[in-house]
Amino acid sequence: VQLQASGGGLVQAGGSLRLSCAASGRTLSNYVMGWFRQAPGKEREFVTAISWFGGSTYYADSVKGRFTILRDNAKNTLYLQMNSLKPEDTAVYYCAADRVLTSLKNFATASYEAVEYWGQGTQVIVSS
Repeated sequence: VQLQASGGGLVQAGGSLRLSCAASGRTLSNYVMGWFRQAPGKEREFVTAISWFGGSTYYADSVKGRFTILRDNAKNTLYLQMNSLKPEDTAVYYCAADRVLTSLKNFATASYEAVEYWGQGTQVIVSS
């Protein structure tokens, strides 16, 4: 399985970006999927996750109300709509997927090694 993240770029504070994560190799319709990010000099942090059927979502407090996670199982694609971006959102964003971590909270706190699939990351830079 490969997860290909895209959509990152440079945006001014207050702007918006939409990230995509396309999966290939197998269908991920029964996988929990989500986004993590890592800023320079900082540890990886959880951003948001979505259940396999899309009915449940979970967000980090820092992005709640500004970011929206979506998935299209027919297209095997995960999305992250980011609005009202702040300079502190600057990071490399990684999509991830796991079949065993069905609890979104467990997915959020899982170690890197515990998550089955990771994308290669897409850079988001928010200028002030």
